[in-house]
Amino acid sequence: MTTNQTPIIVMGVSGSGKSTIGALLAEKLEQEFIDGDALHPEENRIKMAAGIALDDADRRPWLNNIGEKLSDSNKAGAPVIIACSALKRSYRDLIRSHEPDTLFVHLTGGKQLIGERMAARKHEFMPTSLLTSQLATLEEPSSDEHVLLAEVAHTPEQIVSDLLEALNH
Repeated sequence: MTTNQTPIIVMGVSGSGKSTIGALLAEKLEQEFIDGDALHPEENRIKMAAGIALDDADRRPWLNNIGEKLSDSNKAGAPVIIACSALKRSYRDLIRSHEPDTLFVHLTGGKQLIGERMAARKHEFMPTSLLTSQLATLEEPSSDEHVLLAEVAHTPEQIVSDLLEALNH
């Protein structure tokens, strides 16, 4: 077990494994895991289920909810891990405006691999058809952002092992 005192966002496009990696990392760190999808307003869930991509105005209340959860948990001394796409720099900046210490774990991988994973699962409100728009929206984190990269072609166990090693250094 490793002790982490940093709030973490596990980010990436849909199908990259955010929930899987986030839950496994939280288990290893003995922290609470929250799937960011659970923090979406109902209007967003309806749009996504209909295959309609969210715009920035739709995402703002959701990102504020996520940032507040990170901040509240960190202030309470029990930082959480949240799965959240965090595709744009402005989204990550909004989250950081609530909790500047947030570490972003960016799950990266090729469109074909992620598309295959999406097709193999059933997701309540993220159809495979939205992968292209998510990849088009993705702004890779910059060197000035607090971020760790993880390649999704590896097993979840290997990804988490690598992340734990990086967190210990």
